[in-house]
Amino acid sequence: MTLADERLKALDKPSLTESDRVLIRCRVAADLIHKGQYEAAREALGELWSGIGQRPPASNLPLAVDAEVLLQCGTLTGWLGSVRNVSGAQEQAKDMLSEAERKFRTQGMLSKVSEAQYEFGICYWRLGAHDEARVTMQEALKLLTDADIELKAKILIRRTLVEVWDNRYYEALSILKEAEPVFKSGNDALKGRWHGQMALVLIRLALVEGNTEYADRAIIEFEAAIFHYEQAGHERYCALNLNNLAMTLYKLGRYREAHEHLDRAQFIFTRLRDAGNLAQVDETRARVLVAEKKYREADRIIAGVIKTFEAGGESALLADALSVQGVVWARLGGFDGSINVLKRAIDVAQQSGALTQAGQAALTLIEEHGATWRLAESELAKVYQRANEFLKDTQDAEDIKRLRACALTVIKRLWGMQIHDPNFSFYGAIHELEARLIEQALELEGGSVTRAAKRLGMKRQTFAQMLTMRHKHLFDKRTPPERRLKSIVKKDA
Repeated sequence: MTLADERLKALDKPSLTESDRVLIRCRVAADLIHKGQYEAAREALGELWSGIGQRPPASNLPLAVDAEVLLQCGTLTGWLGSVRNVSGAQEQAKDMLSEAERKFRTQGMLSKVSEAQYEFGICYWRLGAHDEARVTMQEALKLLTDADIELKAKILIRRTLVEVWDNRYYEALSILKEAEPVFKSGNDALKGRWHGQMALVLIRLALVEGNTEYADRAIIEFEAAIFHYEQAGHERYCALNLNNLAMTLYKLGRYREAHEHLDRAQFIFTRLRDAGNLAQVDETRARVLVAEKKYREADRIIAGVIKTFEAGGESALLADALSVQGVVWARLGGFDGSINVLKRAIDVAQQSGALTQAGQAALTLIEEHGATWRLAESELAKVYQRANEFLKDTQDAEDIKRLRACALTVIKRLWGMQIHDPNFSFYGAIHELEARLIEQALELEGGSVTRAAKRLGMKRQTFAQMLTMRHKHLFDKRTPPERRLKSIVKKDA
């Protein structure tokens, strides 16, 4: 019998009121959610749980008790919706959490208001709306007192996760150092969270500063996090840190070790039937396979990852997966498909507010296709401008390095092919000049093929053939051809 089962046995006491029984179920469920045991939490809620995104059944409970039920059902909806990739689950979770917050506020229960805001912020984070997540969690912290140690620790950890996703590593490190005393006095679960988050920050700083000592410390911190989560019985979070450790080893070029940790994480998530986190493990594995130049295998894996993230509506994760697919397709020679999927990655990330992911996808588009005629010069410049705007506040050394390299790519393209270039060819230079003149003519003539051909002094048919056969990447710059009506008058035989 588990501790949760023992606590639920108290429901059999005849002296308990209905409110007492509901609160016991909510407290057991909250503890199980914190441990990542979402299916067990659903069972602990019993008749209070109507399903993902469903409001709990109507009741005559006191306002504070009703708010607690909404809080736990909203929280579990957010986590189960993420694990199972249920479309719309985060918005439904936010609705319940918002209602719970209002009811707690009317009762003057400020720590519970803070808890509801914290869970609300996590929903924002899952959706990729990082600015909203940051603001919401900052507001949640303002309501806490010195007695709210565990809740404060949870919020601080989530705040650092938002900062890491936005490449604001020094802000994350500052938060973690400030919060260290809180976690040192906590249980194994809290210690695991602190060590895991510190590891994430340290590995990013290792790349920012080129500091191998940070990288070594990050690996130690990940191993400490895994140990504490194992002690606490938090399998799901143990697996999450195995995935993060694998990503770290991949960045350090230690691919074999990365696969070993991914195998362990995959085993745990498969047993837990956690499709969402299993997809994140697969996405990490696809990155490792790309680094190993095993593109066919990576292509197979990333296709399944995208399908999972599309179903769940987690835009930031979807954008990252689409970027990986764009790289894979480019390396396999599927250039048009690669360009389209990378453009989609940019749009998906931007629309959700995940600007860092949008900027990284834009850089990937330039890296894979910017040096060739596959992207028109004007479009290439616009893609770089978007990347630069999206990443204007980044502290990530890798992103900054990529921005500079992509700027050089754009400059070289705008200069045109030079005879001293390593890959110079006479016909390549002619092809590039031809594309530039066709693009300019189409832009000056509003996309009209007829007028663009006349401006260049050639027949419309010749211009259209060049556009169709040699410069397909410029095809969308033309206005759609008008359909010619067939004559209804029969010609004489």
